[in-house]
Amino acid sequence: MLKLYNTLTKQIVEFAPINPPNVGMYICGPTVYDYFHIGNARTFIMADIIRRYLEYKKYNVTYVMNLTDIDDKIIKKSIEEKVPASKVAKKYSEAFFEDIKRLKIKPATFYPKATDNIDEILRMIKALVDNGAAYNVDGNVFYNVSSFKTYGKLSGKKIDELESGARVEVMEEKQNPLDFALWKKSKEGEPFWKSEWGNGRPGWHIECSAMSCKHLGETFDIHAGGNDLIFPHHENEIAQSEASNKKPFVKYWLHFGFLNINKEKMSKSLGNFFTAREVLAKYSAEAIRLFFSMAHYRGPVDFTAELLDAAEKGLEKLKNLHSTIDSAINKNKSGGTIPEFDFKVFENRFSEAMDDDFNSPQAVAVIFDFVKEVNRIIAEKENIHSDFYVNVKEFLANTAQNVLGIISFEEKVLKQDSLLENELIKLLIEIRLKAKLDKNFQLADEIRKKLETLGITLKDTKEGTDFIKRQ
Repeated sequence: MLKLYNTLTKQIVEFAPINPPNVGMYICGPTVYDYFHIGNARTFIMADIIRRYLEYKKYNVTYVMNLTDIDDKIIKKSIEEKVPASKVAKKYSEAFFEDIKRLKIKPATFYPKATDNIDEILRMIKALVDNGAAYNVDGNVFYNVSSFKTYGKLSGKKIDELESGARVEVMEEKQNPLDFALWKKSKEGEPFWKSEWGNGRPGWHIECSAMSCKHLGETFDIHAGGNDLIFPHHENEIAQSEASNKKPFVKYWLHFGFLNINKEKMSKSLGNFFTAREVLAKYSAEAIRLFFSMAHYRGPVDFTAELLDAAEKGLEKLKNLHSTIDSAINKNKSGGTIPEFDFKVFENRFSEAMDDDFNSPQAVAVIFDFVKEVNRIIAEKENIHSDFYVNVKEFLANTAQNVLGIISFEEKVLKQDSLLENELIKLLIEIRLKAKLDKNFQLADEIRKKLETLGITLKDTKEGTDFIKRQ
């Protein structure tokens, strides 16, 4: 039974998805104005592990991560670099995808971008204006926080206390300092979209509400993000979504703890700010993932070179066993003995750890206990049947690889799959050639079109037909 801590209820509760075995999960992605930092990497990796574990539990996960590709920071960077904001967003979006691939983060089901969903954003803003939850002041549309009676239910903050402590805002047109922008009137030279309130662009909070509801429905299972987003971002998401849709927004809220560098808050001014790609230049993705897995997702993490070095050394035990498995798995297929070993005990211990609010530190301990016990058996026994190694590999593939992403058995399999794929493409090319010779041009064209949809482009030349596979 999987249990998790729900930030909304402040309790550890049993996980019961709205429409099992389907699970909708949304995570706040990057604002693409720069390379994302190692603190962001922790959030992305731990969310990835949670998603992977849900799939390990046989849930069908629709995983959505947004990209904020229009924002004050992007506009500022575009002015500094004297290039269009869209070019800044494109550059750092591409960098984001490069870096999460290197970090072994599984691709999301959807990566919606704010600029691709302006219509959905405008529809939600209009609904809020129409029902009195938002108001327009000279082209700027604000959400009226006082209209949402349960504002603060996620963060635990009270409106009265927030109002008394609020600074006087520069934007005097707001009715209340806590009110936040849904639509921002464009300034001269800024990117804009047309709306009934005038030319402008969306505020930060509204995009997540519009895009999560578009892909996951007006009520969905899990919303995740860093602790720093609880207030005001996630609090505002709840207010605007529930005021617009008149339904509960999210069932379970998951939040990831802060990351410090050598016991200090990460800050450019302190000179301890590191991007994920800077860390990847020194350490393997598996070591970074192992390091983060060794701390509970809700707690703080102290990021140090010494701890990362220790993670790299810890991985050696997995790599050595990996090598042993690869060399031994084909040796004794017909002979040898199968040692008595209860794989189920370790499988159950791994599941029990992860079922306890995704307790990855305990899950890591189970894996290394498993490695220690397997190594003991290998040292004591001679002539071990290959079936034993197959079972060892299966356990590690299911847990260390598929859930935690700290080891990979994929390289040889991928090469074999690639060879098989190439042979099948060549076979289809031969069938297409025969179809053309038989003047069955309809079949030949269907084969070409079908391969094109699969990312394979055929090139007919004098020497024959070749193909190109798009990445």
